Amino acid sequence: MDLGQLEVFLAVAREGRFSRAAEKLYRTQSAVSQSVHKLEAEIGEPLFDRSSREGLLTDAGRVLQEYAERLLNLRQDAHEALVELRELHKGKLAIAANEFTALYLLPVLAEFRRLHPMISITVNRSLGSRIPDDVLRHNSELGVLSYDPQEPQLRSTVVYLDELIFIVPPSHPLAAAHEISIRQLGAELFVAHNVPSPYREKVIQAFKRHKTPLHMDIELPTLQAIKRFVAMGNGVALVPEISVENELARGELVRIAVRELRLHRKLRLIYRKSASLSHAARAFLKVVENFAHERRGKYCFQREHPKA
Repeated sequence: MDLGQLEVFLAVAREGRFSRAAEKLYRTQSAVSQSVHKLEAEIGEPLFDRSSREGLLTDAGRVLQEYAERLLNLRQDAHEALVELRELHKGKLAIAANEFTALYLLPVLAEFRRLHPMISITVNRSLGSRIPDDVLRHNSELGVLSYDPQEPQLRSTVVYLDELIFIVPPSHPLAAAHEISIRQLGAELFVAHNVPSPYREKVIQAFKRHKTPLHMDIELPTLQAIKRFVAMGNGVALVPEISVENELARGELVRIAVRELRLHRKLRLIYRKSASLSHAARAFLKVVENFAHERRGKYCFQREHPKA
């Protein structure tokens, strides 16, 4: 049985006559009769009492009428739901990010919510190393990374240009310096993040290359904790610039350039290459692109060539 046959059946049931149903449907009476006969043959039960000129329903007809109305109402509901999705009146979007990359998302999400307040958004916190797998396994539709995943099944777009910067409290002896050498940091106590990353390894190698000791005797679990600990005068740190913009502006922390440490990093938005993105995800990418055009500076929208 198909929905077209059910529509014809319901029209006859509502109108009480085949002729009136045909008029309502703009079809011939014979076409309506034929459709009902096919439906009865498929079900194996008569649906109308042919002895009555009023087109009364049989017991089977009354049962089918209830289910047919449900099915057609569900079809209408599905159609309306799809229209709402296309017009972004509803929908869900899941994005994978870690503590650092989630900072990029905050102003972009604010703009997205302003434009599309009916879309439900979830930012799933994950280790940066696991985000590509989260996206590939459909746990999240989009992901934000601070490195190139080198995964041929993913597409990536560079959306923000950040760098690792050296910070000290305002009371630190080096706070007045504009630029220093890495060798001046051999006696400093560094407060580090306890999650390994490619950039941590680059810092370690830079200190080794310049034969300078690197004392990382304190490791903390979050960037927020590291910032506060340094601001309290308990050491120095290397952190993403985006994570300390407010503290630098308020004078709670001081940034000092280190000649031998120029660690720029690109934030990338990733998604599955083979996937058909949801309406919500496509709308989010458009907001990201427009946001970059309007803000410029560190914000960008540079699609990278797919991996071979």
